[in-house]
Amino acid sequence: MIAATKAKAPPSVEIDVQSPLWEAQPAAEATVRAAIAAAAALSTSGGEVSILLTDDSAVRVLNRDWRGIDKPTNVLSFPAPEAMAKGAAGILGDIVIAYETVLRESADEDRDFLHHLTHLTVHGYLHLVGYDHGNDAEAGRMEALESKIMTRMQLPDPWLDPWLDDTREQSGA
Repeated sequence: MIAATKAKAPPSVEIDVQSPLWEAQPAAEATVRAAIAAAAALSTSGGEVSILLTDDSAVRVLNRDWRGIDKPTNVLSFPAPEAMAKGAAGILGDIVIAYETVLRESADEDRDFLHHLTHLTVHGYLHLVGYDHGNDAEAGRMEALESKIMTRMQLPDPWLDPWLDDTREQSGA
């Protein structure tokens, strides 16, 4: 007899759309939910994630106040301290994504907006569960997991393209 394996439960996801710019991407919320579920399937289960879909001006303020960098960025992650201590149980944290930056990066690199949004959501989620890219070894582990998640979602691997070599420096995650 084959033992049944318990499927991982995806985190609950609360999405707050604070900018009307996101109305131009009606599939954005479903895309974010799918990205979180796919990332959670390979990294952890359960918990709660809050996603804020906003604009460059709001992200600029957060980036300035929390990171000391007075400019917008594509994604910011704010892990809940208790999630980091417990290995991602309960509230995992918040992810904030700036519409104009995602749109600009997608256009500049001829990328599908929703694919890029998926990658940034996965990236932000991995930060919430303890991944980082502070050094080459950490970056390599995080990028490999991002690639695996995107591939499992049947989306392009974002790390196969050279334009993303500087994403760690541009991303606020």
